[in-house]
Amino acid sequence: MCGRYSLALRPAQVRAYLEDDNMPVYEAPPDDGDHAPRQSYNFAPGYHGIVYRADVPDYGAGPHQHKHNEGDVEKEPAADTHSDEVQGEVRYKLQSMKWGLIPFWTKRNPDYGSMMKTINCRDDSLIENKGMWNTMKQKKRCIVVAQGFYEWLKKGKEKVPHYIKRKDGKLMCMAGLWDCVQYEGSEDKNYTFTVITTDSNKQLKFLHDRMPVIFNNGSEEIRTWLDPNRHTWSKELQSLLKPFEGELDIYPVSKEVGKVGNNSPTFIVPVASSENKSNIANFFAKGGTKANSKTATSPKTTKSDPVKKEKVKGEKPATQIKQEPGEDRKTIDHSGTEDNAPLPVPKQEDNDESKQGIKRELDDVPEDEPPKKVARTSASPVKSPSPQKPSRKTRSATSNNTASPSKFTKGSGSQKITNFFTK
Repeated sequence: MCGRYSLALRPAQVRAYLEDDNMPVYEAPPDDGDHAPRQSYNFAPGYHGIVYRADVPDYGAGPHQHKHNEGDVEKEPAADTHSDEVQGEVRYKLQSMKWGLIPFWTKRNPDYGSMMKTINCRDDSLIENKGMWNTMKQKKRCIVVAQGFYEWLKKGKEKVPHYIKRKDGKLMCMAGLWDCVQYEGSEDKNYTFTVITTDSNKQLKFLHDRMPVIFNNGSEEIRTWLDPNRHTWSKELQSLLKPFEGELDIYPVSKEVGKVGNNSPTFIVPVASSENKSNIANFFAKGGTKANSKTATSPKTTKSDPVKKEKVKGEKPATQIKQEPGEDRKTIDHSGTEDNAPLPVPKQEDNDESKQGIKRELDDVPEDEPPKKVARTSASPVKSPSPQKPSRKTRSATSNNTASPSKFTKGSGSQKITNFFTK
C-alpha cells in the first residue's frame, strides 16, 4: 500500500527532471495559482499531485464509450477530431490531479472515507476485464510522479515511519490510473488518480508486503504503459505491473510525518543523520562542538582561577586584566553570583573593576600627601538627626531639681518667722 508520499517540487522542476530522462513534456500546470499542484514532503490523499500522461481526451484513449452505470458500457462513434489510432508523434503532458480516484459515472461528490478506498489499486484486481477499474485500465493510464514514499514498520504497538526512495536519487515514476468526472448540476471537471500496487521486492519485504509499481525513468515500459494506441487491456500491459528491480534507499524518519498536515524537509532525512535537526542526539552533539570550538578559539577565565582581591602597597593598580598564556577558561553570562561573571571590558575601568571586588588605590593623589578618608556609605536607611534640646530647663517627672535652701542675708527682703512675733 502507498498511503503517503513526498513531492515538494514545482511543476517546472519536475518537467526539467523528466526531460533530462528522455520524457518529453509539451504542457505543464503553473507553479503558482489556483490550478497549481501541491508541494509537500508529506503528501496525503486528497491533495492535488502531478500526473504524467499522454495527451488524450477526457474520455481516454481510443473510441468514446458512454457508461450509464458501472456495469453498462455503450459504444458511441468516435469524435471527428480523434480516431481510434493516434496519428504521428504522441504528446505527453503534466497535469494536476487529486489523489483518490472518483469514477466518471459518480453523480455526487463522495465523502473522504469513500475516496480513501480508491487511493490504491491492486495489480491483481486488473487481471479480469470487470470491476470499477475496467475502463480506466484500458483507456486512462498514467504515471504518478513522486520523490519517494512512506511506509510504517510495526513494532508491537509502535509504528516507525520509513522513507523509501530510489538509490540513484531520480524521481519515482509510479504506475497509476486517472479519470475525469462531472457531478450533476456542475460544469466543473474533476480529475483524480490512483496508484497501482504490487508485491514488495526483497528490499521492502521486511517493511510491507505491498509497494507501488515503479518504472525506470524514460524506459520502454513507460512508453508502452502510456501508449494511447493500446486502448484494450492485454497480457503485455499486465506483465508491466511487477516489483521494482532497481535499488532503493530505505531508512527510518521522524514520527511527525504520521500526522496529516505536518510538512518539513526533515521528514525525508534519516533520523540518525547529522542533518536531522529533530534528532535530540544531534542537538547535544552540535552543542558540544560549539563549546569546544569556543574554548579553542577564545579561552576565558572562570572562578577556578581566582582574581586577587588585595594589592601590595606601593604597587600601581593594573588598568587591564590580562590573560595568561595557556589558560583554558570559560565565561558564562548570567545573573548569578560574581564568581561566574564574565571578564570586564578594559575600557570601562570604574564599573567593571568594582564588579570584580578588587580594591582600588587613589592614583591621582600626590605621594607626600596622605590619602583622604572616604566616608563609608551604608546600605541601611539614614537616620534623621535627633531634635535639639530647648534652651530652657524642663521639669523632671521624678525630681524638682532644687538644691538645699540657702541662707538669706539681712535686708534681702526676707526674715525669719520668729522675728515677726517678737516685734
